[in-house]
Amino acid sequence: MITMLRDIYSVLWVDLRFLRRHWLRTLGTSLVNPVLYLVAFGYGLGGGISFDGYSYLAFVMPGIIALTAMSSSYGGAGLKLHVDRLFYRCFDEYLLSPISLFSLAVGKTLIGVVRGLISTVALLAVALVISPTLIVSPLFMLVLVSSCFVFSFLGVLIGMWAKSHQDMTTFSTLVILPMTFLSGTFFSLSMLPDAVKAVLYLLPLTHSSECLRAAALGQTFPWTSFFGLQIFGLIFFVGCMWLLKRASV
Repeated sequence: MITMLRDIYSVLWVDLRFLRRHWLRTLGTSLVNPVLYLVAFGYGLGGGISFDGYSYLAFVMPGIIALTAMSSSYGGAGLKLHVDRLFYRCFDEYLLSPISLFSLAVGKTLIGVVRGLISTVALLAVALVISPTLIVSPLFMLVLVSSCFVFSFLGVLIGMWAKSHQDMTTFSTLVILPMTFLSGTFFSLSMLPDAVKAVLYLLPLTHSSECLRAAALGQTFPWTSFFGLQIFGLIFFVGCMWLLKRASV
């Protein structure tokens, strides 16, 4: 157990050093999109509008936090791994080292979790200033950390799968971008037909948004979505392990 934890930290330590040198730039770039969404949707389109009994600003803020967790965790884990594999070509050194594939997968995932938490906590601090009615409970933080893990596993999975920079761009365009706008981040899924809702519940961001919104607004917590989020994380982790085993052969 101690050896496994040491191996995980050894993998994480390399990326932490990079993050320490560039933390201000990382934080600034990761907050650009959420702040723009907040201004455009929260203040611009939703100013003075009530939504499900809440101000639209209070309603949309948990969705933007979920979106930030996705983009920061996915990009923090996936893009760094992808660049290391295809540009610097240093990832093979990990595969040749006496580190278990489990430790390697978790270590590469944790840097995405760290970056996701840094971005979301900074955004959450802003959210509590402009919308103090939000509830930051232990359940809210549990969902937030779980979301960062799920999307970090997805980032590692796609970072290992992509054969070129074009593959990463294609996945972001066809999967990440639609999730950004269709997963209940900016609107309530109750407004949609049942068939459309069934499709959108196949997206992990939908479950993250539902859980964070319920926890932040004091609504009935959707445990089904929470467990669904964990299932997505397990699927992504199994995919990571499978690709790492193929790469190590």
